[in-house]
Amino acid sequence: MVRRKDARDRPLDERARTVLRAIIEEYVATATPVGSQAIVEKYDLGVSSATVRSVMAELERAGLIGQPHTSAGRVPSDEGYRLYVESIASPVALEPVDQLMIRHQFGQVAYSSEQWFRLAASILASTTRAAGLVTSVQPGRTRVRRIHLALVHPHLAALVLVPAEGSMRQALVALPAETDQVLLDEAAAQLDAALGGRTAAQIGQVAERLDPLPASIARRVASLIDEIDAARVEGLFSDGLLNVMEAPEFARTETLSRVFAALQDQAYLSRLVDHVGRGGGVRVFIGHENLRDEMREVSLVMAPFGHEGRLLGVIGVLGPTRMAYPRTIGAVGFVSGIMNELVAQLYA
Repeated sequence: MVRRKDARDRPLDERARTVLRAIIEEYVATATPVGSQAIVEKYDLGVSSATVRSVMAELERAGLIGQPHTSAGRVPSDEGYRLYVESIASPVALEPVDQLMIRHQFGQVAYSSEQWFRLAASILASTTRAAGLVTSVQPGRTRVRRIHLALVHPHLAALVLVPAEGSMRQALVALPAETDQVLLDEAAAQLDAALGGRTAAQIGQVAERLDPLPASIARRVASLIDEIDAARVEGLFSDGLLNVMEAPEFARTETLSRVFAALQDQAYLSRLVDHVGRGGGVRVFIGHENLRDEMREVSLVMAPFGHEGRLLGVIGVLGPTRMAYPRTIGAVGFVSGIMNELVAQLYA
């Protein structure tokens, strides 16, 4: 539906706002076009069905609701949802018990940004009954901030690279000789001192001057950084796509196939990340507001996360435009706040 010129330029009175809210919340709950009688019966507005029909006609002229096909009921337009999100509904905070449970879940996962991303996507999917999305980004010329090493086997170590910007990365490193954790700790300290603030190219030069063990690990760090620098968006973690597939709006599978294909496009993800990162806080993209035509039948509720003003990624929810926006916005805001806390601890 196309926004009429006066859709948001002329303020709605309180009665019209109340009716619009009722239409949206009823449609979100039922996925069925909403008639005046349903509103009178289910919402205590204190007015007759004829009055509600008159208000609905006003909302339709403003482009905030529409009539699908020959149904007697009305459904919200993208502009109706936008007005609802911006000035009618308020974000709904998660219940304290849910907040405690989510914090506990994050406290149980391994010290790994990838595990955090997977858990965040899973939590958002289960909390909102939509699809949870998390993606991380990197600045293009990654520099080392810190290195952790953990012995897996006398000839194998787990390498954890904490970059100056971007998300933490992990890799396995073959050790040139039988090694214990004490030697790995000494190597990590030497590498922190020698590689801190350096790029992949600079690390290659430094490695030539190191002892055999740290030199071997330094070369693996350089190759890992090269992999990070190869892409702006490091990867998309998602969960709950089945929740979206079960929505009646997507009975035609080709609609979601186009959505999923768009989400695999690195150029699109990079543009989306940039938009969310520039805005700060929770951003909502409703239907036609999305950056790709394939996304016109879905909404995205996204928020950035990072450390000291540096964008490390975005987190959010994808679902039909018929979304419970207040709760979704509250959930995304809460989980992105936890991600910020975890990143701050990681970089501390």
